[in-house]
Amino acid sequence: MSVEVERKFLCNADTLKKLEEIGAVCVGQQQIHDQYFDTPEFHLTLRDMWLRKRKGCWELKCPTAEAQSGKQGEAAASLCTRYKEITSLPEIHLRVKEVIKQDRESEAGFSQEDESWLSKLDLVCFAEFTTARCSFTLKEEGVQIDLDQADFGYHVGEIEVLISEGGDEQAALEKIRKTAEKLGLTGDQRVKGKMDVYLKRNHPEHYAKLLSEHIL
Repeated sequence: MSVEVERKFLCNADTLKKLEEIGAVCVGQQQIHDQYFDTPEFHLTLRDMWLRKRKGCWELKCPTAEAQSGKQGEAAASLCTRYKEITSLPEIHLRVKEVIKQDRESEAGFSQEDESWLSKLDLVCFAEFTTARCSFTLKEEGVQIDLDQADFGYHVGEIEVLISEGGDEQAALEKIRKTAEKLGLTGDQRVKGKMDVYLKRNHPEHYAKLLSEHIL
């Protein structure tokens, strides 16, 4: 299981030039189609858990223990998110059931094709969008930078470092801080992600509940 440490930033006309100046190498472009699932009562997202289907595969993003405890440390760390990424479908199924506390037993076979477990756990798609992504890497630092253009009109950048569970989050945060500095990023307010903007525009009630619980 890996942990994704990430800082979002707003792109501008100089972003590509800055990336070139700091030696970032473009490693490809792709179209990413995402579907996000939750119960009608928002059991998952109100716990900052994000069940996603991407490229036909399931992922569950959960906050790390440090993030859940509210221990952010220095100001630079507060600009970043830290999530465990679970890709094992049986483990995803187990964790979702623990949160939802469903009494009904699901006999789903954990295959990528069999999605009967969704209806058995009352999970429905609450967000669906496609993102055009251009990815860059700083090889010497193990940093990836993504420039995303969502199909609902939002453009955002992400500086990301992946570490193994139990790995050195502080080292990852420092890499992100240095990269942000090289890109000339300023400000002490966390930049909204695609989901924040999507929900605010399309599902304001859901968005308001997540705001009230300090999830977004």
